[in-house]
Amino acid sequence: MAQAAAVAKQPRAGRRRTGAAPRRLPYLLIAPAGLLMLGFIAYPVLSVFYYSLQHYNVTKPWKNGYAGLDNFTRIFTEDPLFWSTLGFSAKWVVVQVGLQLALGLVLALLVNQTFVGRALARALVFSPWAVSGVLTTTIWMLLYNPSTGMSRYLADIGIGSYGTSVLSDTGTVFWAAVVAELWRGVPFFAILILADLQSIPKDLYEAASVDGAGRMRQFFHITLPHLKDAIILSTLLRAVWEFNNVDLLYTLTGGGPAGVTTTLPLMIANTGIEGHDFGYASALTTVAFVILLFCSILYLRLSKFGGDR
Repeated sequence: MAQAAAVAKQPRAGRRRTGAAPRRLPYLLIAPAGLLMLGFIAYPVLSVFYYSLQHYNVTKPWKNGYAGLDNFTRIFTEDPLFWSTLGFSAKWVVVQVGLQLALGLVLALLVNQTFVGRALARALVFSPWAVSGVLTTTIWMLLYNPSTGMSRYLADIGIGSYGTSVLSDTGTVFWAAVVAELWRGVPFFAILILADLQSIPKDLYEAASVDGAGRMRQFFHITLPHLKDAIILSTLLRAVWEFNNVDLLYTLTGGGPAGVTTTLPLMIANTGIEGHDFGYASALTTVAFVILLFCSILYLRLSKFGGDR
């Protein structure tokens, strides 16, 4: 009987072994890609954390070594530039994300309507998003050029004066940079919001019209509630990207004039690349990472992302 029981159990064990292999197969197939992603993401992040605790300046190798929390103490107590760049970064993010969201929502609502040439209008609206930051800067530097750009033609009709450069004036450079970034960033919101607009059932609007609801009531009671998650996600992503924006400001203003357009990431880039102080730049990066992580979590909690509409 014992032998018979052992024989009866063998097929089940075999089935268990053969059933385990297919379950492991998907993990084995994605393992190479997962290891590559881990290497390309985890290694740089851990390296930044490591160097943030070091004195590491390639121009002063005799001072290199373990720093402990010295870099962080310097950031919060000895470096006034950190606080000014952090304040400008917050201002830049709030203005950019707010204006991009408002204009992107308007554009999405417009191109969602049925009219002749809608496909062409959508292509024109979305095209700036395909342009890189450096090319965007080149376009707007030509437009802002005091000799051949918009200011010359405005001066011809009596607005402003000849030779005026909005990028060299501390009173106008911020809004000049804002307009350039708006041109590139608004299509991002328009694309995401338009995609979500097209998923709203038409029956809801028809029922609301039958009940006597006008366009404004339909917008606030049907459209906006359905766009809630899309707006929350797009504003969070765009806020992170705008906070980390380096290419446009670096090539358009270089952080000037007089450092008034220097963001925290631009300060980090200048500290590491031009100042060669990679230890201090890594500490600044760590602080920026913590700030973004805290603000992202707080924003998602307060906005109740994924909850009931």
